[in-house]
Amino acid sequence: MNKPLRRISIFCGLLVLALLVRTNWLQYVKAEDLSTRKENRRVQIAQYATERGNIIVEGKPVTGSVVTDGSDYKYKRTYLNGPLWAPVTGYASQAFGSTQLESLEDGILTGNDDRLFFDRTIGMFTGEKKQGGNVVTTLNAAAQEAAFKQLGDKKGAVAAIDPRSGAILALVSTPSYDPSAFAGNAKTDEKAWVELKDSEDKKLVNRALRETYPPGSTFKVVTAAAALEHGVVTDINAPTDTEDPYILPGTKTEMVNHAQGCGKATLNYALQVSCNSVFANMGNKVGRDNMVKTAEKFGFNNGKIDTPVRAYPSVYDKTMGKDGNALSSIGQFNTAATPLQMAMVTAAIANNGKLMKPYMISQLESPGLDIVEKHEPEEMSRPLSPENAEKVRAMMVNVVENPNGTGRSARIPGTTVGGKTGTAQHGEGNKKRPYAWFISYAQNPDGSSPVAVAVVIEDSSADREDISGAGLAAPVAKAVMQAVLKSNKQ
Repeated sequence: MNKPLRRISIFCGLLVLALLVRTNWLQYVKAEDLSTRKENRRVQIAQYATERGNIIVEGKPVTGSVVTDGSDYKYKRTYLNGPLWAPVTGYASQAFGSTQLESLEDGILTGNDDRLFFDRTIGMFTGEKKQGGNVVTTLNAAAQEAAFKQLGDKKGAVAAIDPRSGAILALVSTPSYDPSAFAGNAKTDEKAWVELKDSEDKKLVNRALRETYPPGSTFKVVTAAAALEHGVVTDINAPTDTEDPYILPGTKTEMVNHAQGCGKATLNYALQVSCNSVFANMGNKVGRDNMVKTAEKFGFNNGKIDTPVRAYPSVYDKTMGKDGNALSSIGQFNTAATPLQMAMVTAAIANNGKLMKPYMISQLESPGLDIVEKHEPEEMSRPLSPENAEKVRAMMVNVVENPNGTGRSARIPGTTVGGKTGTAQHGEGNKKRPYAWFISYAQNPDGSSPVAVAVVIEDSSADREDISGAGLAAPVAKAVMQAVLKSNKQ
């Protein structure tokens, strides 16, 4: 072979080699990246080429699919009572993507999950069309409906947990939205999406998981737990050394009480009528670092609480001074919590000091209803001992059962209920209307608790501590607890 031909052969060989390298690079190295790019329309078409599996509540689907008219996306998602379940399901839209369970479990719902490979393979031989699997939730339909109805047109959220397992029983956020309104890719879907996205009410935000609020006086149960765990208090009925007025440490600022008899009040009485001074004093005596330790055992400062939808981290400041710690001990200053977080606090107290990891999916099913994955309850931490949990429960029951307690409106005849009200001040100089809070649990005759609830209502009409928590939030919690208790008897 002469020299020019040899050069041409080498050059052609290099071209072929480059082509092979490029092809293999695209097929094996970049394949996943290319297939998941939002610009890849084929992937989107394939995603909506078959009916999605369903999200199940108590054996019944709250989602569905219909054939789309005039689109290359064959199927469109539908929702049964969409606004009720949107905080749980999220949305799956042909034009605007997906969120929450619809997004996190998309592989199961579309049938593309690797764990469904066998089902897809069998379908190829039997001729059965491809189907999606199901996501079975832990939700209690009656509790969800009770929370949604009670919140009504108010801005707020409810989180309810089974303390024994961590199973989420209700997750409500209002005002809500209907995912069906923008599930397609038509002009009407785009209009509904734009109106929703630009809404001042933040309807797309899941307030139960993705919004943090100052927890106000509901946080006092955490401070009580810390005081007991760190030996600052041993007898909840013994007088404390709290002066009235109480001066915030390192300042000349008096802590304001809205209740009478807070001077040297017992911890039990202080929780019953919600004495700010006593809990600010207890938080100061426990100290910032020990308050942080206790708060973190309850779940604060944890950015990885997945239900499987990730909740925003609740915050207890690690760097504040003594005055800030005293204010944080009554749920003000920099303290912030999601409704889920305060439900977790209540659940741990109700469950003898053991906090179970919250979860919303009971199991994943194949199209043939075989179990692909089943959730097993998992202990998350132990914020307080059983003995101290019993003491905090006694104080919370006193809040509800005592004629002078702030949580009287949560009473359920024939059932032991523990609770704590709270009205959280916020805004510059605390000038904005406060948030109404209520946390509570209901107890079975055997001492176990089937439900712990946290309720927050934004922009309440209250102008003093705890009134709105008792008047607005407590009835919502009561309705949720009653719904769970009734369903457990059936």
